[in-house]
Amino acid sequence: MIPATSRRVPEHTPEKINQWIRQEMQERVARYRHASPKEIDRRLQELDQEWDVERTLEANAATLAFTGCVLAATTDRRWVYLPMAVTVFLLQHAIQGWCPPLPVIRSLGFRTMREIDEERHALKLLRGDFRHVSDKPGASANELVDAVKR
Repeated sequence: MIPATSRRVPEHTPEKINQWIRQEMQERVARYRHASPKEIDRRLQELDQEWDVERTLEANAATLAFTGCVLAATTDRRWVYLPMAVTVFLLQHAIQGWCPPLPVIRSLGFRTMREIDEERHALKLLRGDFRHVSDKPGASANELVDAVKR
């Protein structure tokens, strides 16, 4: 069975690493519990720049595939097997949520976009971004979505 997109990487990551990533996030959020909105803004900007697992895999795969193509064209045609292997790994990751580089990338602390968004939403909650909507019974769907988009 193909796992849901939001769960596929954590499902193929050892639980010890998932717990470490979550614990790190919880500790970061705890440090901002009494921070000023300006400090939280800075952390949110950092999160906007953080590379997630998918982006890291894509960048590494593109680099390896391009390198293999250049080497196949300029040195030895057998280098064509490198981009072929990389594309197989990308397909495997797209379908299963696992590929050979994933354990290394996760052990380096790269998070899924969902994990990054969890920290982002926790910080926005601390900053009070959702207060105007949560205090308002019967908030419209647009108000709810707009509150999360900020």
